[in-house]
Amino acid sequence: MDKSEKLALTLSFLLLSLFFGAIVYASMARNIEVPTCITDVEPFLTDTLFQTGPDEYELQMVARMWAFQPSVVRLPVGSTVNIYLTSQDIIHGFKVDRKNVNLMAAPGAINYLKVTFDEAGEYKFACHEFCGAAHHTMAGRFVIEEAINEPETAD
Repeated sequence: MDKSEKLALTLSFLLLSLFFGAIVYASMARNIEVPTCITDVEPFLTDTLFQTGPDEYELQMVARMWAFQPSVVRLPVGSTVNIYLTSQDIIHGFKVDRKNVNLMAAPGAINYLKVTFDEAGEYKFACHEFCGAAHHTMAGRFVIEEAINEPETAD
């Protein structure tokens, strides 16, 4: 092996070590969530949003050609959302504007990420992985409101 090959291998190893160290630092010291793929749970078929604690929610989102379900999610300011994302047909992408959320929705797998919405407003999300003829219609939004009225029940 000549000197240039040794140098290339050494630099490659150092760069990989640097990237791995940055991921460990981000997740441990800075408490930044790294997207996770959950493979030991059967993918769900219907979308669900429910509250798991004060200001904490779980969103089970399903990507289908050519829509996310649910397409509109309303939450109060300060909400932390545990997003579980799956697909029923092909690979889709999921990117939320103004947030560091970028997931892949793959059939047979569930991808997970936790995100907190500290400011009121609309956070649009869209598929960023070309998925067919109506790909451009595959979008939705998180609506983060100062106060959400509880639904009234009929007496």
